[in-house]
Parts: sequence; C-alpha cells; structure tokens
Amino acid sequence: MQALRDWFTNAFSNPQVVLLSLLLILGFAIIYMMGNILAPVLASIVIAYLLEGLVGMAERFNLPRLPAVLAVYALFIALLMFVFLLLLPLVMGQSVELIQQFPNMISKGQEALMRLPEHYPNFISVEQLQEILAQIRENMVTLGQSILTSSASSVIGVLTVIIYLVLVPLMVFFFLKDKEVIVKWFTRFLPRERYLVNGVWQDVDSQIGNYVRGKFWEVAILFVASFITFSLMGMNYALLLGVLIGLSVIVPYVGATLVTIPVVVVGYFQWGWTEPFAYIMIAYGVIQSLDGVLLVPLLFSEVVNLHPVAIVIAILAFGGLWGLWGVFFAIPLATLVQAVLHAWPNVNDLVLMDKK
Repeated sequence: MQALRDWFTNAFSNPQVVLLSLLLILGFAIIYMMGNILAPVLASIVIAYLLEGLVGMAERFNLPRLPAVLAVYALFIALLMFVFLLLLPLVMGQSVELIQQFPNMISKGQEALMRLPEHYPNFISVEQLQEILAQIRENMVTLGQSILTSSASSVIGVLTVIIYLVLVPLMVFFFLKDKEVIVKWFTRFLPRERYLVNGVWQDVDSQIGNYVRGKFWEVAILFVASFITFSLMGMNYALLLGVLIGLSVIVPYVGATLVTIPVVVVGYFQWGWTEPFAYIMIAYGVIQSLDGVLLVPLLFSEVVNLHPVAIVIAILAFGGLWGLWGVFFAIPLATLVQAVLHAWPNVNDLVLMDKK
C-alpha cells in the first residue's frame, strides 16, 4: 500500500501531469456519456481535421487562408455529392440484388452440403448434416427477424442521415474557416504553462494527421483497384465488393478477414469450383498482398508505430466502449495513449525544452 501511495505521489506531483490527466478524463467522459448526442460534431471535427492538411498545403503555396478553405471545401462537397448521388445508390442497388439472391444461394449451398455424406461418409453422416442445416435455418430466421426490426426503424435512420447531411458539412466549413478563433477560445480556459499537453499534442497531431490522410488514400486505392479488377474479370456485385474491401482497411486485420467471406461466397456461387473462381481468389490475394507489402509501408512509413497486439486490444477495448465509432477511432485513440505513456516519464525534459 505504501508503494502504491509513493507511486501516486511521484506520478502526480507535477501539475503538468495533473492537467493532462484532467483533460484526458474530461474528454473520455464527454465522449462516453454524450457521444451519441455529439456524434455530428465529432464527425465534423474529424472531417475538418482531415481537410486541414489540404488547406495547409494550399497555404504553403502562398494562397490566403479563406480562398484555400473555400477551394478545399468545394472539393469536399463535390466528393460528398459523388458518394451520395452516384456511388451510394449503385451500392444499395447491388446490395438489394445480393439479398434477393440469398434464397438461391442457400438452396445451392444445401445441395452441395447434401453431397458431402456421399463423398466423405467417414467424416460426416446424413444425421449430422441435417442437424447442421436445421441450425443454419434457425440462424437465418433470426437474421431475417433482425432485418425486419432494422427496417422498421429505417425512417429514424433516414432522418438521422438527413440531419448529418445538413449539419456536418455546415460545421466542417466553420471549423475550417474559424479554426484559429475556436482554438484560441478553447485554450483560454487552460493554464499558460501546459508543456506536457503541448508535447503530447504535437506527437499525436503528427502521427494521427498522417494516419487519417494515409488511411483515406488506402481506402480509395483499394476500392478502385478491387472494383476495376472484379469488373474486368466479370464478377457480380463488383462495385459493392470493391466498397467493402476499401472500407475493410479501416479496421486492421479484422476487416480484411471479414471481407474475405463475401468475396469467396459471391465468387463460389457465381462460378463454383472452376478456374474463374480460382483466378478471382488469386487476384483478391494479390490485391491484399500488395496492400500489406507495398501500399501500407508507402503510406504509413514511421507512422503509428503500434504492435499488432496493441492494435487488436485497442479495437476490442474502444469498440466495446463506443461501438462502431470506437472501432473506427481505435488506432488514433491507441496512438493518444501511446503518446501519453511515452511523454509521462519525460515531463521534466518537456518543460525544459518548451522553456528553451
């Protein structure tokens, strides 16, 4: 008990550590208790943070702040219109078409499974197969009920999307335009001496900024590469699968594993165990390999130096706390934790560096 008391006294004897701890606790508490209410604001901050890199790039070419903001914001609105007016309807159409094909897929799957006892009688019997099929039917009924339940609440979902489409672009513009005013307003509530907070923020800002922008390009490149590859090879639902593969990289390791399932299922039910199916699997494997071997090192060189185990733990922890948003921001939040742990023992060094 004395050792714990000594550690607590040493760790929190510096007011810089106390300030950083209070800010972290306050931030996590606000997000945890009011995350759903403030979701449009948080989404706007993230998008503005992403676009700030482009604004800064334009400013480095001697373009004034306001024209740079207007140019980048116009590009953002154009991208938003492309996604919601062109890309999303096509993806939704392919999704509905795929769902309509589920009964045929299930029927073909049952036929393939019923042939297993004939070819492998020592491994599976007809009775075991019937039990498996009964379990699958039960799960499908549960899935159907879940879809009906979500459909019943779709009106609320549409209203939420409309609110996001109105509020988020508006707030993104003001976050970009009035960035300095907002930052000054916020920092006037903080002590002037905040060396540890500044040090942690500089570390996190450099890493997360590069990570978010790199992840955006990774999603875009994988989506385009997958869509073009699957389209040229004649695969059904190429656009939908391309979007899924692109979005899968947002959740490292887990996303790539999960998105493999629809790719395999669609390919198998389109061609069966034939050469085109093998070619599709090879092409998909090449895309994933190029992402891991070439694209990730190119976009994220020396950025977010986290161990794979730490990434998985972050996804589980923050996903359990905040659901989908927690999974999306798991790596940036883990980067924040890493920066805090890295800076904590070096408080005195940070103070001296900032004073110099």
